[in-house]
Amino acid sequence: MTGLGLRLSIAVVLATALAALAASAPRNAPPRDGLPEVRPNDNREPAGELIGNVLMLRLEVRMGRWCPERENGPFVIAPVLAEEGKAPEVPGPLIRVRTGTTIVATVRNALADSTVTLHGLATRPSSPSDSIVLQPGESRVVRFAVGAAGTYFYRAVVGTIDHDKDEQEQLAGAFIVDPPGARQDDRIFVINIWGDQVDSTHYRNALAINGRSWPYTERLTATEGDSVRWRVINASDRVHPMHLHGFYYQIQSKGTVLRDTAYALADRRLVVTEDLRPYQTMSLVWQPMREGNWLFHCHLAFHAVPETRLEPMDHHADNMATDPRRHMGGLVLGVTVQPGAGWRDEAPPDRRVLRLLVQEGRPHGHAARGLSFILQDGATPPAPDSVRTPGTVIVLTRGQPTDITVVNRLPEPTSVHWHGIELESWSDGVAGWSGIGNKVAPAIASQDSFTAHLITRRAGTFIYHTHLNDLEQLTAGLYGAIVVLEPGQRFDPAKDHVFVAGWDGSAEPPRFVVNGDTTAPAQVLEAGRPHRFRFVNIGPAGGVTYRLLRDSTLVNWHPVAVDGADLPASQTGERPARRFVQIGQTFDAEYTPPSAGDYTLTASVPGGAVAFTQRLMFR
Repeated sequence: MTGLGLRLSIAVVLATALAALAASAPRNAPPRDGLPEVRPNDNREPAGELIGNVLMLRLEVRMGRWCPERENGPFVIAPVLAEEGKAPEVPGPLIRVRTGTTIVATVRNALADSTVTLHGLATRPSSPSDSIVLQPGESRVVRFAVGAAGTYFYRAVVGTIDHDKDEQEQLAGAFIVDPPGARQDDRIFVINIWGDQVDSTHYRNALAINGRSWPYTERLTATEGDSVRWRVINASDRVHPMHLHGFYYQIQSKGTVLRDTAYALADRRLVVTEDLRPYQTMSLVWQPMREGNWLFHCHLAFHAVPETRLEPMDHHADNMATDPRRHMGGLVLGVTVQPGAGWRDEAPPDRRVLRLLVQEGRPHGHAARGLSFILQDGATPPAPDSVRTPGTVIVLTRGQPTDITVVNRLPEPTSVHWHGIELESWSDGVAGWSGIGNKVAPAIASQDSFTAHLITRRAGTFIYHTHLNDLEQLTAGLYGAIVVLEPGQRFDPAKDHVFVAGWDGSAEPPRFVVNGDTTAPAQVLEAGRPHRFRFVNIGPAGGVTYRLLRDSTLVNWHPVAVDGADLPASQTGERPARRFVQIGQTFDAEYTPPSAGDYTLTASVPGGAVAFTQRLMFR
């Protein structure tokens, strides 16, 4: 079982059970096994010795003690990569050179009883056959020219592994080839995962960025107006949709361990969430325009919640709701943007005021609870137990500042993240983190309220959702869509169609729903006029593929936008009406039915099963 199977199922077991399991391992004790401590590698210092245009490198694979959460914290004993004579590292030693460099690498298998297969120590572009197999104790010298510039990595595999039961992706390091004269002030982040199935219901795993898991990941800083350049390497066997709070980032290249593809300037997409497939890389650039605290994290809930930890935290701790160190974990980076000289992005004073209620009522479908966001319409608030899934579609206007007062009617704290909206940090919705300096936003306590200040800088489709106790609150219905229109436009449900995918409850296998159900009543629509389809995916995990068919044949539509940002012209041409939308992404397409006819909109889930259908009758 893979994907949304075994590992995700195991990830949602009760924190108490995980805590009992983790407690069985020794903690905070000096090593008694003689193994070296593994050092987290921030990928700032290249390995080896450069002599002219030749890099001399000595690598080895050996056993080590890795503490992914904190120094002297809970640990795993695993094979790791090291430079000879130096401490082992996760990720492995950074290889960074310019084009035209030749690498002479001595690689040694220091393990006593397992073979090691090395991938990626070869000229780029490479091929899967460019691998090196080392027997226990064996050393080998490899010599190769680095080849094309790009973002790559190298990795090792020890013996043979069952990917459904074990992971050893801590054995990977960045391999960067710079073109002549390139800037080298970028940062490199490598995602490494170690996992081990303990029994049929328990799976221990360590999820790390540059060798650490939140809240022990590096705290990054930037300055307003700067150009921030990152390389992100998914050296793991899992999918990671990487989401940046508060800002868009531009994808400059995507690649793999073997090759990298740089995009022409006109073809570079703006996104807030980018899907990194297993063993994929990307380079990106973004501009921090507002000071405060922000996050960059995997949007798969199972990779960013405290249940991912080797040392789980108590869900019911008093400070859980206000301490981001406790209500998040795993693949999360914190970024603090400092004010820049003369840089300000002020909003005009005229504001629209809305009131959003957080409600609990009778559960619909398979969820254990029924939670919902309801936008108050008029002077009288809705009944406290009225719910709908997803929450109300919030329609805003580009450029019009909007205050949304969120009133929490639940018996527990919550928060709201305005996903994709370029707003101030205080309003971003990460309890105990969003804000500036010591002034950070709290969770919204039970029977309390919080006012978020939104500035809608672009028209498009966005998301709002809880950012607290995600696995329970999100799967119970605390999510919805935001539609931002150009000034003067009005939202017309007859031609503007919003489809929001999520989970109905937290059980495994998940029950995917779109607009709260697996089907929807047939809808009569007008043929011969353009229709805009707005697709959202905001479940805890699992991409959704939307299709529009006439009879059983895909029609052709025009892609318009991803994450609320218009697509480059080269990606908007007519093409088959099929689109994969990853967790935390939105996608807009336009379609003009040329004549009357019956159509079907479907949403399928991992494995290909159709989870939702709706008949659309164009007349």
